[in-house]
Amino acid sequence: MLNIVSENAVIVFARKGCCMSHVVRRLLLALGVNPAVYEIEEADEVGVLNELEMICKSDVGNDTKLQLPAVFIGGKLFGGLDRVMATHISGELVPLLKDAGALWL
Repeated sequence: MLNIVSENAVIVFARKGCCMSHVVRRLLLALGVNPAVYEIEEADEVGVLNELEMICKSDVGNDTKLQLPAVFIGGKLFGGLDRVMATHISGELVPLLKDAGALWL
């Protein structure tokens, strides 16, 4: 799982068929980013979330409780739909995406 996160400028971990994940993906596509999307079956959700939380602990050293959709930008946990929307509205998202190499404009 660590390889998937580190190899993609932007990756969205999403519950299969989740409308919130669809919104995150559509927003990123509208900005010109083509995010990798890792869809998780309900049966696999707990295991994948546990593995992602272990990656986050090694990054920031805290006990972040992950929720889906989980967006990673530049190999680090960025947040979910609420954080993506808030940073988009404030104008901070595009510069972050450029720094991560997800946008070239």
